[in-house]
Amino acid sequence: MSDPMRPRASLRTAVVWEVLQDALDRRVKAAGRESLDVLDTGGGSGNFAVPVARLGHRVTVVDPSPNALFALERRAAEASVADRVNGVQGDAHGLFDVAERGGYDVVLCHGVLEYVDDPAEGVRNAVAALRAEGVLSLLAAGLGGAVLARALAGHFKEARQALDDPNGRWGTGDPVPRRFTAEQLTGLVEGAGLRVGAVHGVRVFADLVPGVLVDTEPGALEALLKLEEAAAELPAFLSVATQLHVLGETRGTAGVGGALEADGAVEA
Repeated sequence: MSDPMRPRASLRTAVVWEVLQDALDRRVKAAGRESLDVLDTGGGSGNFAVPVARLGHRVTVVDPSPNALFALERRAAEASVADRVNGVQGDAHGLFDVAERGGYDVVLCHGVLEYVDDPAEGVRNAVAALRAEGVLSLLAAGLGGAVLARALAGHFKEARQALDDPNGRWGTGDPVPRRFTAEQLTGLVEGAGLRVGAVHGVRVFADLVPGVLVDTEPGALEALLKLEEAAAELPAFLSVATQLHVLGETRGTAGVGGALEADGAVEA
């Protein structure tokens, strides 16, 4: 990776990081401030919070796990951004017990909707934390990726179960409580009053490629990373991605690459 600010787990985070960093840059220019206020709900040990803080922004991380928050504190200190990262214990349901309503330029909601009782409420709370002009970065498990993975592993009944199950689960042993289609996620974002700026597929190929190939073949990791980035924006690959990333923007916010149409979303 040529960009030292990218999170280390490149195959899992690179696509999201590229989109997020671009959104942060646009918000900086629009707001006329070098430092933004960012809320990371379910931010855990700081996979995104610390790199965002390294860009100069102030980040509040809300997470229910004390262990994750301890790891966040350590990671922030090691990155010399402890003064810009504040970890507080809480969850999406009681978000405003620990976070400021309407106080953030950017809200990250990564890996949260799979676990909350009411995803629509989770998105509404995230949106309510935004200022009048703000951006929501939403990342959640994709249904199609799970179906494809179970089928390729020879677990055809489980693949069919995931396809038919309302929550996209392949069985009682499935560790993920809920998965989404791109249409479901964009519907949640639009239902909360935002417009959709972009939709990306994350880990379209990475989870299907043998790890030994990536680790031993010269240049394979970088080539796979470039392939992931190229496929991420193509609608045809959204249905097979392991995760889906949606960028939601308040109505007064300039869209990706410029202003969006007044009442239409940009198609990925």
